[in-house]
Amino acid sequence: MNKIVPSRLKNLFLGIFFFFGCLLCFAQNPTQKSDFWNKVRFGGGIGLGFSNGGFNGTISPSAIYQFNDYVAAGIGANVNFYKFNEQKFWAYGPSAIVLANPIPQIQISGEFEQLRVNSSFRTINGTLENDFWSPALFLGIGYTTQFATVGIRYNVLYDSTESIYLNAWTPFVRVFF
Repeated sequence: MNKIVPSRLKNLFLGIFFFFGCLLCFAQNPTQKSDFWNKVRFGGGIGLGFSNGGFNGTISPSAIYQFNDYVAAGIGANVNFYKFNEQKFWAYGPSAIVLANPIPQIQISGEFEQLRVNSSFRTINGTLENDFWSPALFLGIGYTTQFATVGIRYNVLYDSTESIYLNAWTPFVRVFF
């Protein structure tokens, strides 16, 4: 019986401590709301390409946090599908981006993406499949307006044998709201 009473008292004191701890945590000034979501911007890019016997479709949603008027950083996802005659591949994966605006019209960017590539090629001997990771580190510069940036970027990790991009230089259009 003596062991039950201290156990009950212990639980009672823990309950009271938890209750007042919760009151202290939630007893904040209601006029002080978090400004976090006001500084988050959503956007990304979408692309479609058609050629004689080929198709390319890309979607890359992303979100950035605007630290101040000069610097923003965020994350994104990339999905790319390419088909040309009997060749096709999927590339998908995450990305991280840092944006800097030294003046309002110029945007400097650094973006790292890690794409998983699943490719297949149909030959007369059957289908060849190749799955690999394709990293890219883009450094870019662009002209920006309120919500859109048009520019060019360079992939410093470009490897002509493993990259899914045709060359190290790629133009871009980036939109954030």
